[in-house]
Amino acid sequence: MAEKHSPLDQFSIHRIFGEIKIGELDVSFTNSSLMMVIVLVLLNVFLIIATRKKSIIPDKLQSLAEMSYEMILNTTKDNLGKNGAKFFPFVYSLFMFILLCNLLGLIPYSFTVTSHIIVTFSIAFSIFLFATILGFILNGRNFLRLFLPKGVPIYLAPLLVPIEIVSYISRPISLAVRLAANMMAGHTMIKVFAGFVVALGIFGIAPLLFIVLLYILETVIAFLQAYVFTVLTCLYLNDSFNPSH
Repeated sequence: MAEKHSPLDQFSIHRIFGEIKIGELDVSFTNSSLMMVIVLVLLNVFLIIATRKKSIIPDKLQSLAEMSYEMILNTTKDNLGKNGAKFFPFVYSLFMFILLCNLLGLIPYSFTVTSHIIVTFSIAFSIFLFATILGFILNGRNFLRLFLPKGVPIYLAPLLVPIEIVSYISRPISLAVRLAANMMAGHTMIKVFAGFVVALGIFGIAPLLFIVLLYILETVIAFLQAYVFTVLTCLYLNDSFNPSH
């Protein structure tokens, strides 16, 4: 009897070198860890090669690097104003890391790091924690004005403040779930229709064409989700500088 495979099997995490523990903490090197290392290596190699010549008339790699650089720089400046320059390296690195994780996950038999909520939540919560600490460092108690903006009547505070607090606390959750859910849903659909192609044989042309279209759509979504994550990060950082806007 043929072994059945679930479309969700592609999201399973496996240890590569066996179990490694430090006390009670499992620090095993997994396929997820390997993919993140690959992403970091490829990202560094790409940027080093693309910016090595610095030609006046750029080649394709240099053009791609310059386009991504300019796009994220403008996004950072638009959302953070004069404070954008100091946070640009962080924001650019975040965008490129998430984008490359998303794109490499589209390669058959690879692993999609950003489909796991623990990864996306770890990134989102780190940003949330950093933005919160930065807000208190820069503004002190005035950072709490974020929960009761200027011009709001004081009698609305008992209603508005709890809503704003819940909204603020839910930021890392919504940021993480949005990215992970989109990646998981798209990859699951591709796997399901790939199963139809195999099962139908020569009659699987229709599902095959749909997979091609789905791959194009997922490529666009991979870019959009990385960009949305980046823009929201900029907005959260902006609140640290301007809590009462």
